[in-house]
Amino acid sequence: MYYNKENVERLRQRYPEGTRICLDQMNDDPFPVESGTLGKVDHVDDIGTVHCIFDNGRTLGVIPGVDDFHIVSEDSEQTEDEEMNISM
Repeated sequence: MYYNKENVERLRQRYPEGTRICLDQMNDDPFPVESGTLGKVDHVDDIGTVHCIFDNGRTLGVIPGVDDFHIVSEDSEQTEDEEMNISM
């Protein structure tokens, strides 16, 4: 799934470097990061992949609309169930 420049910029604003996420499920990866793994956003690339450094030491990109993940609030340790709706 590729995003246009405007949608990539929205992703960068929504997932700035250091944003904590929780991976719910990777749907299209032969060696997925385990569901429930926490990590931090490293960067969003030019095609809209959110590259993360996971707490288990793995680094991998997640794709909004393909992989299931959500933002985790570090202050309250509660999660925000947010869906990413980006029109192509």
